[in-house]
Amino acid sequence: MGMIEETDELMLDFGKIDSITDSGVIPVAVQNIHTREVILIAYVNRQALDESIRTRKVVLWSTSRGKLWYKGAESGNTFTLHHIYVNCEQNSLVFEASPDRGNICHTSYKGVPNNCFYRELDMDTGKLIDLNERGNENERFE
Repeated sequence: MGMIEETDELMLDFGKIDSITDSGVIPVAVQNIHTREVILIAYVNRQALDESIRTRKVVLWSTSRGKLWYKGAESGNTFTLHHIYVNCEQNSLVFEASPDRGNICHTSYKGVPNNCFYRELDMDTGKLIDLNERGNENERFE
């Protein structure tokens, strides 16, 4: 992991969308079908969407590598795709999926993979709070 994954400093990448505007992608939120937690936000192009539909697995478009990203192909943390929802303007998607083997992020807490949204912004201090350090992660959903 790098510094951005471990810091408590807010370092949002407001230039990300600018850097991929000509790459023919739209954002996709991957949501856990069981917990309703948003696990990951990424991008798909037509090829990634078609491959996701064909395989019934979460397949994304890696904007940094410029190629299909079979989520979990290296780590084994894959997802089975159950539903695809399209927003009103047809410019973003939600993949409702179930983890085949736990969470999916390249980060981990005590050796257990996180979901990508494992930090909360403290709106009073502007610092990031690691939800793993706070205790029961499920408290966020009650």
